[in-house]
Amino acid sequence: VGPAGQPCGAILWESKRTRNWSPGWLGKLRADQRAAKADIALMISEALPAGVETFDLVDGVYIAHPKCAIPIAIMLRQSLIELANSRLAQDGQATKMEQVYGYLTGPRFRHRVEAIVEKFSDMQDDLARERKATIRLWAKREAQIQGVIESTVGMYGDLQGIAGKVMQEIAGLDVLAIEASASIPD
Repeated sequence: VGPAGQPCGAILWESKRTRNWSPGWLGKLRADQRAAKADIALMISEALPAGVETFDLVDGVYIAHPKCAIPIAIMLRQSLIELANSRLAQDGQATKMEQVYGYLTGPRFRHRVEAIVEKFSDMQDDLARERKATIRLWAKREAQIQGVIESTVGMYGDLQGIAGKVMQEIAGLDVLAIEASASIPD
């Protein structure tokens, strides 16, 4: 809320009091930011990511040490007020094209595109994991089938050795014997 009482924007705060930083916090805070329709996401944390000493913008989220919380809040609030005043001055001139331009250049559009990109990336990661798991299962099944073929051909060979010519030929086993011998390394 600005000095004249008009709404200027929203800052979504999250605070952490842990010893270790977790990169997963950023994605969750961005999702919460979109859900809350907040203009700015700010995380105050004792534990900071590598390379951040007191304050920084990381992946669209402001991150700060607790000792910087008040000055950063003042700065971000003032930025929102100035942006709102600038938008207010342009209000009477807004045509549909200007509204679309404002939407495309504003945080809500960026948040929506970020959400799409994040979900697409998650889907790609899931698909890669599923592909690896399926390939592993197929390799296991192939090894099991190969073992069954080799055992069956071996048993048939043993029985032929015992029974001799009395034992009838089984046509399919000849093909399996060829395949089994082709798969045995030299």
